[in-house]
Amino acid sequence: MRTVLTRNRIIGLSIALGIFVVDQLVKWYVSGPLALQERGVIDVLPFFDLRWVENHGVSLGMLQATSDTMRWVLVVVTFLIAVGVTIWMMREHVMGEILGLALILGGALGNIRDRFLFGYVIDYADFHIGEWRPFLVFNIADAAISVGVVIILLRAFFVRDARTPSPAGPAGPDRTTT
Repeated sequence: MRTVLTRNRIIGLSIALGIFVVDQLVKWYVSGPLALQERGVIDVLPFFDLRWVENHGVSLGMLQATSDTMRWVLVVVTFLIAVGVTIWMMREHVMGEILGLALILGGALGNIRDRFLFGYVIDYADFHIGEWRPFLVFNIADAAISVGVVIILLRAFFVRDARTPSPAGPAGPDRTTT
């Protein structure tokens, strides 16, 4: 049992590291070789553009870092959240939860690094239908965090842990009659 837990945790950490690396490579590519910051927008498909956005806030642009102090507060707070997610992931036994937490962790680390280095998070993925944008401009880290949260929520609402006994006991409700 211990080797399975260790293996699952290593897989989780590897997924988090993979998300972080891919996120940073894509951000490097759009800011470097593609020069997206200078170009502003690159039309890719009728429903998808690469668009340079400097996100000074957190999720959905909330809590804007309007000062250097606020920037560092966001770095510290998001770092502490990432530490909490890491601890949760290291205590988790079920691969489904570890997967969700790994996605959240990898994405959080990518965005923390941006905020630490630049004071903002680099966003670039712009899905749209005509002028309507169902999402804000985002990046791989944001997508990983969102998918990770959805996995955690779906598992919390719809997946029962086999080790958790039902209220009527491990065998289920008593169907005997007296």
